[in-house]
Amino acid sequence: MESLIYILPLLLAYILDLILGDPRWLPHPIRLFGNLISFGEKLLNKKKARVLKGAIVTILLTSFTFLFFYFIVKLVTPYPVVKIIFETVFLFYALANKSLVEEGKAVFTELKKGINEGRSRLSWIVGRDTSKLNTQEIIKAVFETLSENLSDGVIAPLFYYAILGIPGAMLYKMVNTLDSMIGYKNERYIHFGKFAAKLDDVFNYIPARLTTILMLLVTFKIHKLPLVWQEAKNHSSPNAGYPEAALAAILDCRFGGPNYYHGILVEKPFIGSNDRIIKESEFKKVASINYMVTLIFVIFIAMLLWFI
Repeated sequence: MESLIYILPLLLAYILDLILGDPRWLPHPIRLFGNLISFGEKLLNKKKARVLKGAIVTILLTSFTFLFFYFIVKLVTPYPVVKIIFETVFLFYALANKSLVEEGKAVFTELKKGINEGRSRLSWIVGRDTSKLNTQEIIKAVFETLSENLSDGVIAPLFYYAILGIPGAMLYKMVNTLDSMIGYKNERYIHFGKFAAKLDDVFNYIPARLTTILMLLVTFKIHKLPLVWQEAKNHSSPNAGYPEAALAAILDCRFGGPNYYHGILVEKPFIGSNDRIIKESEFKKVASINYMVTLIFVIFIAMLLWFI
């Protein structure tokens, strides 16, 4: 019975994400996280000692997030039904697979209307400048984002739920939100967001590599693991290159290359060697990989929790 208290929220949250995704009308704790980060950044990202100030904001927000959910879980633990409902809701909030796939699909829907529509919709989900991308570059950007965010938006929060419960999953979401808001290497954030970016690298180290292995397993391409491991090192990020390299190996294509970010050309290396034309129809395969990896990992965690 004790194991079910941990397994039921996992299974129910997975099903809710599969059905609902991330409805825009639903209040979301990540928006609150974003507001807190924005407040701290506007208050302290000025004058001297910006690295220290950014580290203080990051440590305070991550500590508060973990402790807040830790004590709430302690408070509801004597009431199993309440605990299951609470953890189901917040683990559901932590997952983003359905919404990620739907956002990718929306880009292709808009792309059918015209290149400008596709570029505009792509800008919703990527940080790069999309105003001059051609169709092939748009397709690659969607696929890269789906693979990278499979780790960030699904496997990582599930991983931290497995080892630290809801406090761990929400702690990870705060770390990831900090990185997505202040972890940029531009003039405004390069100092203030340095600690947050490094912390995100640490938190994503295992999930990124775990995602890579799962992607290769579900597509029966595990024999390509040594090649993927080598290609992943070409990426400037210590983590993002791994799931991207896995998808490049699975599709036998090439990702990466130069892109504009906030008006600055970033010379990113290529990942994969086959510079072939990637078709829009391959989106179905990429989406199915995301769904299969998520299902397999949920089953694995459920089994682990049951036997532990």
